[in-house]
Amino acid sequence: MDVQSDRKIVLVTRKTRLENLIIRFHTQAQAKFYIESQGADFTDYLNENKQYLSALRVTLAALEERGRFQRIDRSYLTNFQFAPDDIVVALGQDGLVANVIKYLDGQPLIGVNPDPYRYDGVLLPFEPRDLQLIIEETAVNQRAYETVTMAKATLGDQQVLYAVNDLFFGPKSHTSARYEIEFGKYKEVQSSSGVIVSTGLGSTGWMKSIVTGSVGIAAGMMNQQMDITYPATKWDSNNLQFAVREPFPSKATEARLVFGEINASKPLGLSSLMPENGVIFSDGIETDFLDFNSGAKAVVTVAEKQGRLII
Repeated sequence: MDVQSDRKIVLVTRKTRLENLIIRFHTQAQAKFYIESQGADFTDYLNENKQYLSALRVTLAALEERGRFQRIDRSYLTNFQFAPDDIVVALGQDGLVANVIKYLDGQPLIGVNPDPYRYDGVLLPFEPRDLQLIIEETAVNQRAYETVTMAKATLGDQQVLYAVNDLFFGPKSHTSARYEIEFGKYKEVQSSSGVIVSTGLGSTGWMKSIVTGSVGIAAGMMNQQMDITYPATKWDSNNLQFAVREPFPSKATEARLVFGEINASKPLGLSSLMPENGVIFSDGIETDFLDFNSGAKAVVTVAEKQGRLII
């Protein structure tokens, strides 16, 4: 077997909702009692878990037949070291794929949908039964892929946070964020519910909802129809977009610099004016964060590395 075809596979899995409930309540019976006491259907949790474990068995069988592989839970991603020639397989929802990509630096990622009847799987083009052939073609670089642009936030002390979908700058709780924003020639102090920076991949998510809501509010206030559809950005776009959520103008704060495009020659600067509870988190995962309190300054740029999603 040549070096290319002997590349190690890293399988990233996630706990199902049922498994997380059992961790929380210690037994399945107690988990069932809790869910049903809330008026929910526990059968859905059982069916989801059963289907995921079935998909996992098929996936593991394919990897065992091929040779070298390693399985890790997504909770260990922050401390796991991927080798440059690893091939990575993510078995889970689209969010798992997005979460994995930001820890990679060009390694190919194969998204596998464990339950096509449950998940749309925009980032999950394959099913477990496809895996053996897809890995073989990927191992010898004969499989097409999409390039995914990432966002990067760098603090003054050189701490870095990457994002595949979006970065959030703001408070941990539902209070106001206070910061100075700098973009191009413009700078102002703002108070808002936070700033979102979106990649092309994330443009159909949080950013779309912010723009859609803003357009709808403006249309309602002017009592007229505004047929504006927010266009999705290509996954490999060299631009990022930022939007300020619910900016509040006052004697001490402004609200003019609320939307723009970040590129290689035009980064976004944010300086925290929050004495405590300020954070930067990525891809909607609040546990993956950097502190962003008074004195901290972040520079947001297009990341120097890109994701590589096998299609």
